[in-house]
Amino acid sequence: MEFSKKDLEQIENHNLSVFQVEKQLENFKKGFPFVNLEKPAVIGDGLLRIEDEKAKEYVNIFEEYVSDAKVVKFVPASGAATRMFKDLYDFKSSFDSTKNTLQDFPKVKEVIERIKDFAFYEKLLPFGIEKLLEEKKYLQIIDLILEESGLAYGQSPKATIVFHKYNDEVRTAFEEHLVEAATYCVNNKREVNLHFTISENHKEKFSQLFESVREKYESRFDCKYIVEFSEQKSSTDTVAVYLDNSLVRDNEGNIIFRPSGHGALIENLNDIDADLIFIKNIDNVIHDKFKDTTYKYKKVLAGVLVSLKSKVDYYLNVISKQSFDVSIFEEIKAFCKSSLAIDLKDFSDFEDKEKYCDYIIEILNKPIRVCGMVKNEGQPGGGPFWIRNTNNELSLQIVESAQVDMENISQKEVFSNSTHFNPVDLVCSVKSFDGKKFELKDFVDYNMGFITEKSQQAQKIKAQESPGLWNGSMANWISIFVEVPLETFTPVKTINNLLDKGHNTF
Repeated sequence: MEFSKKDLEQIENHNLSVFQVEKQLENFKKGFPFVNLEKPAVIGDGLLRIEDEKAKEYVNIFEEYVSDAKVVKFVPASGAATRMFKDLYDFKSSFDSTKNTLQDFPKVKEVIERIKDFAFYEKLLPFGIEKLLEEKKYLQIIDLILEESGLAYGQSPKATIVFHKYNDEVRTAFEEHLVEAATYCVNNKREVNLHFTISENHKEKFSQLFESVREKYESRFDCKYIVEFSEQKSSTDTVAVYLDNSLVRDNEGNIIFRPSGHGALIENLNDIDADLIFIKNIDNVIHDKFKDTTYKYKKVLAGVLVSLKSKVDYYLNVISKQSFDVSIFEEIKAFCKSSLAIDLKDFSDFEDKEKYCDYIIEILNKPIRVCGMVKNEGQPGGGPFWIRNTNNELSLQIVESAQVDMENISQKEVFSNSTHFNPVDLVCSVKSFDGKKFELKDFVDYNMGFITEKSQQAQKIKAQESPGLWNGSMANWISIFVEVPLETFTPVKTINNLLDKGHNTF
């Protein structure tokens, strides 16, 4: 399509090229292909179950490794808490005291009746919450939680909301990540590295929160926090279109650009120079009372990664030197099949040793991720699957429902038969066997983006999301799936979740 001078300036200001925008428009017209599910990854077939004795070994491996390594905890934290309070906003817009009672809004009823059990309750006291409860002024109570007249949680990043209460303090989600990281990300210099991806609008709020608690936690854990913040890059934004695929513009004719989802964060992850990176969502934290299992399995996942990575690096170093006996090929092939769920081609399929070495290096010299998986108890979201690519090769992938053709009965059945769920609990290695950092964008499957339907000024529009961070953005990584206990997965998707075990000790 033809772009005006004004359009071209806008595109350039977003650090995008015309080619990239044209590609986005083409994606809207053609759509993205669905993944081809072969079967779910299950225990014994793509999914590891680690027994207690072996788990202890992996914990020891990681604890020995971490002392001399640079380990970073990467936390996507850019989301506002608006969705967390959806039921409260619905109540505000619908409740009529002449027609309704709290019984009509069970989620809000629970919030009101158990409001003293929330860790943030004491913060409501200066606003007269006790009197409002006595007078049953429900709308005003909800306003105190959501609006600027009170805590302003409806406009706050989820990271800054008070999640947990202790004897002598309360903690935000952000603080709980500081506490966690000090337990399993600390090196022999007592340094703890964290990286939070945040919204530009919230940068000051995050910085202020960190500085207000830094000294307390550094003193408590005898450590030094090295905390970085980054924002989703404007170059990852995408245009939006109406249902006829024409560009969505504002009233002044400007192109409207939209963030392209968490998959855009592969750019932020790519900027981190570390030996090992933990990834965990901002809302997936737990009260100290229940943390031991979480800590243990973080170390188990990392130990699995360190163990496998050292073996991969050993084999790659051996064959890169070209001075070895070809018998090692069978050893590598057996290791790949048993430990990496990779079925290598036979040496006999290649003309000579050198070409087979090139092939092995191509397959194994990749970023590696070890992903925790919990038993599926009906949570919405992705899970572990074997998928078949266009070259008829099988690979392990984390797949979301939006990537599956649910109108295809057989594909829907495969998706429904998944036994496990992805709780976004990853440990990653992003360096080559020779110590060089991978260019992570080289391992993205850009065909694994997806189109979503949104509304803009009461009109339906189509938005485009980049391949998800732990989906298509890591599609060409080596993936290892490990079962972890359900109690390590305690996300706070709604305010009511803060009343669940794992967050509340009452």
